[in-house]
Amino acid sequence: MASNTSHHELPLPQFDTAPRLLAVIAPYYKDIADDMLTGARATAEAAGATLDVIEVPGALEIPTAVALAAESGRYDGFVAIGCVIRGETTHYDTVCNDSSRGLTLLGLQGICLGNGILTVENYEQAARRADPTDMNKGGGAAAAALHLIALKRRFRPGGTPKPGHPDVIRLAGELEGQGKA
Repeated sequence: MASNTSHHELPLPQFDTAPRLLAVIAPYYKDIADDMLTGARATAEAAGATLDVIEVPGALEIPTAVALAAESGRYDGFVAIGCVIRGETTHYDTVCNDSSRGLTLLGLQGICLGNGILTVENYEQAARRADPTDMNKGGGAAAAALHLIALKRRFRPGGTPKPGHPDVIRLAGELEGQGKA
């Protein structure tokens, strides 16, 4: 059991210009989502960030909503908040895997986000992880987004790539012209 495991948390980054975050919430388990939002709000406030909130029907819609909001250019980062509790069918696996994959792909495109979609076996696990006075996974997701914003600002000031570092992410295969004499 992991109860004796110690975890290290990075201190929140400091910003010259306050970041603007958007929390995208799937409130299927509303009390869990509310607790996670409380944790995310406290973390954003502690870092001097603003936090707007929108709701979507379910965890599968979170990556699409993040992508749509990212196109607006109004936000520096995103916090995904939701909860998927294992049920009797394989739908759990689909929702967990596809929502996570969608968020990962967005991150690889340079969108700064923290994944706070809980994937648990039962309600008790969800409640403990959502509780801002216990595991505070909502606060952790907000912190992850803030750390990525800080890195993006550090490595890409003004939104331009660092000299000598291409702004390309290759997921598989070769880029055109690569490996050819």
